[in-house]
Amino acid sequence: MDAFTAGLLQRIKATETDLTQAREDGDDFLAEVEQAELDDLHRLAAEHGVKFGAVSA
Repeated sequence: MDAFTAGLLQRIKATETDLTQAREDGDDFLAEVEQAELDDLHRLAAEHGVKFGAVSA
C-alpha cells in the first residue's frame, strides 16, 4: 500500500470516529462538518480507486 492510500484510509477512519463522537455528543453542526469531510474523502477515494470499509451515513 502506498503512502497516499494509507493516509487516505487513515483520514477516513479518523473522520468516521469524529462523526460518531459528534453524533453521540448531540453536536449537529460538528456532525454536518464531519459528514461533509467524510463525503469528500469517499469521493477522493473513489476517484483514485481506493477501496475502504464501512460507510458512515
